[in-house]
Amino acid sequence: MSGKFVKKVENFVCENCDYAVEGNGYTNHCPKCLWSKHVDVFPGDRSENCGGLMKPVGLKIENGGEVIYHKCTLCGDTRACKVSKDDNRDEILKLSQMPLSN
Repeated sequence: MSGKFVKKVENFVCENCDYAVEGNGYTNHCPKCLWSKHVDVFPGDRSENCGGLMKPVGLKIENGGEVIYHKCTLCGDTRACKVSKDDNRDEILKLSQMPLSN
């Protein structure tokens, strides 16, 4: 198992909102509702067995960029990922109003 990013171009249907997402190799969440799926140990490796849905639970500004925090609805693991230029700005705004617990 490698700790390096693995670029993986995959299309998928969001299991939260049924939106058809076109992947670009860096896509790890739905740009419409911002939900994700717990499938990676390291970004792109698809080696996580959990498979739970990852709910967007908060937003931070880190190193000048926006970062979404997701929490797995199955195992409780929390992960962070960068906001994409294609992400729904209304959902990002809603997320920015939510307190992010540690």
